[in-house]
Order: sequence, then C-alpha cells, then structure tokens
Amino acid sequence: MTLTDLTAAVLRISDIYAAEHGIDRDRDWALLKLQEELGELTAEHLRLTGRARGAADAQALGDEAADVLGMLLIYCAGAGIDLEQAMRRKWLKWLELPTDVP
Repeated sequence: MTLTDLTAAVLRISDIYAAEHGIDRDRDWALLKLQEELGELTAEHLRLTGRARGAADAQALGDEAADVLGMLLIYCAGAGIDLEQAMRRKWLKWLELPTDVP
C-alpha cells in the first residue's frame, strides 16, 4: 500500500466515523486530534516503561501509534501538505549521494 492509498483509506474511514458520530471537523479539528492521539501514545509509552499506573500493553502502544499516523495523514490532507514530497525534501535527501564524490 502506498502512502497515497493509505491516506485515501484513512480519509474515507474518518468521513464515515464523523458522519456516524455527528462530529464537526472544523479547521483545527485534525491538529487537535493529532495532539490528543500523541498524548495517548505517550501514556502507553509511560505504562510500558513503568512510569505510569496501569497495565502495560504493547498492542495498545501500536494502536496509539496507528492513531497518530492516521491523524497526521488527515491533518496533512486538510492542510494541503503533500507528505510524500515533504518527506523526500526533509528526510530522504540525506540518502542521496553527492555526484562529485570520486
């Protein structure tokens, strides 16, 4: 699955969820939800590292990481960010070898 395919699927799921639960996704909704999901990921991390109350659950950590990624994809789509292009520009450029190296 490509990033474009994943984004399209996540956006469809988000539309269904919002319609079923009457959620008004205004301009800053996705960013606020992204922050919320990051907080939930942090809470699971703290449980797994023994720094918070509650049972540690590695699957819950993965689920929260998936929520963070999903909300990031939704945010980027709404903000007009081409995440694939941004990753190439910001991160993947470091994998390119200079052409003037002997």
